[in-house]
Amino acid sequence: MTNTKKTAETETTPTTEREKMLAGKPYISSGPELFGARQAAKELLFDFNALQPGQVEERNAILRRLFGRIGEKFFVEPPFRCDYGSNIAVGENFYANYDCVVLDCAVVTIGDNVLFGPGVHIYTAGHPAHPEPRNAGIEYAMPVTIGNNVWLGGGVIVTPGVTIGENAVIGAGSVVTRDVPPSAIAAGNPCRALRTITDEDRKFYFRRLPFEEPSR
Repeated sequence: MTNTKKTAETETTPTTEREKMLAGKPYISSGPELFGARQAAKELLFDFNALQPGQVEERNAILRRLFGRIGEKFFVEPPFRCDYGSNIAVGENFYANYDCVVLDCAVVTIGDNVLFGPGVHIYTAGHPAHPEPRNAGIEYAMPVTIGNNVWLGGGVIVTPGVTIGENAVIGAGSVVTRDVPPSAIAAGNPCRALRTITDEDRKFYFRRLPFEEPSR
């Protein structure tokens, strides 16, 4: 019985730096395994960002190789940066505007119909507050989850461990340090929920400017 328990514990205990990273444990990123994975991602990103504007299919093919999962319909404006790519899972109908950065040391899950404004940054990576472990090269990574139908305004920063609920809208320039509930309009630094989106919002496209009534 004891041997079985020890075997099970050994099987579930992360041993490599990559396993530690993905398990939310302290890890060292400078070893050959993780350094090599980042270098491979940079090679693909170099090609992605260097392509001509009209080479959309070629860009999309690179993202399909780079990301862990991505839907059939998506558009990512160059330049785009990430750490590994393989830890990014994207749903259908995704759009990211210019200068998006995703530090995907932990898993980043992005739902369907998600929009990123220009300069959106997603960070899963962090460093200890105390200088001693930080100076020793210790890092950690916590997953980020973004639900379906979310819009992140320009310059939004999402920090490690955050979940943004479906249908939420995050105002431009916000720094999201805590979870955001579904259907919330949230903004600020630190970001906080301001109100809930309701059916009344269906009538307006910007502030209180209404959609035109369909002609009869």
